[in-house]
Amino acid sequence: MKRSPLAVIFVTVFIDLVGFGIVIPLLPFYASRFGASPFAIGLLFASYSLMQLVFSPVLGRLSDRHGRRPVLLLSLLGTALGFFILGFADTLLLLFVGRIIDGISGANISTAQAYVADVTTPENRAKGMGLVGAAFGLGFIFGPAIGGTLSLWGKSVPFFFAGALALANAVLLYFTLPETVTPDTAARTAAPARGLGAMVAGLRRPVFGSVLSIYFLFVVAFSIMTTTFALYTMRRFGYEEHHNGYLFAFIGVIAVVVQGGLIGRLVRRHGEMPFVIGGAALFVAGLAALPFVGPAAGGLAALLGVLAMLANGNAMATPSLQALASRSAGGGEQGLALGLTQSAASLARVVGPLIGGWLIGSASASSAAQIDDRSILVTFWTAGAITFAALLLAARLARKTSEVRGQRLEVSEEGQVTNP
Repeated sequence: MKRSPLAVIFVTVFIDLVGFGIVIPLLPFYASRFGASPFAIGLLFASYSLMQLVFSPVLGRLSDRHGRRPVLLLSLLGTALGFFILGFADTLLLLFVGRIIDGISGANISTAQAYVADVTTPENRAKGMGLVGAAFGLGFIFGPAIGGTLSLWGKSVPFFFAGALALANAVLLYFTLPETVTPDTAARTAAPARGLGAMVAGLRRPVFGSVLSIYFLFVVAFSIMTTTFALYTMRRFGYEEHHNGYLFAFIGVIAVVVQGGLIGRLVRRHGEMPFVIGGAALFVAGLAALPFVGPAAGGLAALLGVLAMLANGNAMATPSLQALASRSAGGGEQGLALGLTQSAASLARVVGPLIGGWLIGSASASSAAQIDDRSILVTFWTAGAITFAALLLAARLARKTSEVRGQRLEVSEEGQVTNP
């Protein structure tokens, strides 16, 4: 790993997610200094995901045509700029500018995934995607802790730190990361400039479209859970911010262990689909059980047990779905396919919180203390039903396609999908 370009990709994704984790607990308080309303704060968060949604396939396509390295380098510089704007901001408008720039730059995850696909064999691709997932988990563990600690020295300090970290990563990438897209590789010779037609055509591919739908539903359900979990623990256990930070760190540790060490070896032996189906089943079971856990019903031990189910389910399914998306793409369409996958996740992270916030607040007038057990049940069971729909789609795909590994997405110059 330490001699591999995957190490640089791991660091790149990790720094992206550290920055994202730093922002989550701090941005509402930071924006309040400029008179931002709760709705405006919600728009600040939404602007990041919306920019990722729009620009993930664009950056992925650019990386197919012009190389992974320049796209990753420019995106890191953009991330640094976005954080520095946040740190120096003195108006709400500048906060939006910083978040929008950071969202555009944060769309580089799809390019990082395409790089993993470039340097791994089909058999080892899930392991490579698992390393990306592990970087996600580590970022979510360290980001909030770093942000909370640095904020003691000033509200802007965490943003300056994140910007400096991104700049340091850009220097590392510039001097150590080799390019994988050369003039005679499929990514440049097979991928025409008609990106929009290729995107639409790619979505019409049966295998790729099914994988994308499963992934979207799964991320919607996961976003509902993460958005409403703190409200649930406040109502049921009386937990505060630091308690929830420890619980999310617990989820992150499991994600790192499973995605970074176990999933690659297991997928090589059994294939991706069993882990998509098994992960979704675990997630459904965890969401079904969560509303019944409380101080008098298992207490903290039961809560940790359910969270372990949710964390394992997500850690099993997510890299397997990303690997399937990559397998369904041809050599010249890795960036495009994974960019669309990242866009689906970004859209899901817009849709999921909206659904979760509406459901868990449906029985409450103005505060978390007024959330009742019925709204908790409806919220988590709705997320479970969405995951169950993803499970059914995965089972159907497994039945229809006995060997997904051989399926490829090929797009002609006219933007039409052709079978290999």
